[in-house]
Amino acid sequence: MIFMSPLFKLWHWGRVAPVAALLLTGCDRLEFSPNDHRVPEEFTDLTQKNLARLQARPLAAADTLRFVFTGDSQQFYDEAEALVASVNQQPGIALLLVAGDISDFGLAREMRWVDEKLRKLTVPYLTVVGNHDLVGNGRAAYQHVFGALNYSFVYGDTKFILVDTNGREYNFNGQVPDLGWLRPQLATLDGARRQVVVSHVPPTNSDFDPALRLPYAQALRDAPGLVFEMNGHNHQSTIGQPFNDGVTYVNSSAFSERRYMVVTVWGDREFRIKQVAF
Repeated sequence: MIFMSPLFKLWHWGRVAPVAALLLTGCDRLEFSPNDHRVPEEFTDLTQKNLARLQARPLAAADTLRFVFTGDSQQFYDEAEALVASVNQQPGIALLLVAGDISDFGLAREMRWVDEKLRKLTVPYLTVVGNHDLVGNGRAAYQHVFGALNYSFVYGDTKFILVDTNGREYNFNGQVPDLGWLRPQLATLDGARRQVVVSHVPPTNSDFDPALRLPYAQALRDAPGLVFEMNGHNHQSTIGQPFNDGVTYVNSSAFSERRYMVVTVWGDREFRIKQVAF
């Protein structure tokens, strides 16, 4: 049996109590592993939550759609605040799309920090997974914080298809992008008039699975009502038709470049893109 003097007991409690209080009251501040993807419930399932916000603000049929396109937020938190302030001043914006690399190291806490900035937008935002979001335990973290890696939705007259194209992160296994999922998505407009594909790695980049580059481009070329395909990853904005097949590819700037695109679409496939510096 071990006996302690009253003074030792008091000294021992004085050392332990603050630690115990921290353990009991500061659970949200503790991380047992940098790869731990647990976050408070309000920072989970963000894709579905933002889709619900978007559908609560319906766009009438035949109305012009205007949205913001950007990418690669990573650890550019100051730039994220400035971007939000700028976007909130843009008239008629329905939503903001982020073309992947929400995080830098695939950590849930990074994704949460970006969400804390972007939830101050006056419009919903939606994301597609980037290669940095898949680092380490990133895939589980992204799915926990945001949701599905491949998904689609219709808003107004536009169908959006968001697809994982980070082939290198899967060792070019011939399954990413998942053309078995993508082709049926492209084949039907689900009642929409036009469609837009959003991914992170463009098919012209070396991080895209080379065996799937041409099949992917062909699937887009054959898609009815395709307005354009949109990417991030390169950190510089470009607009062009690299395969000379009539399909336009749009690449966004990263947050670090302090530029984003305001995209306007109407009619069957008409569009206009304006660059905005912030």
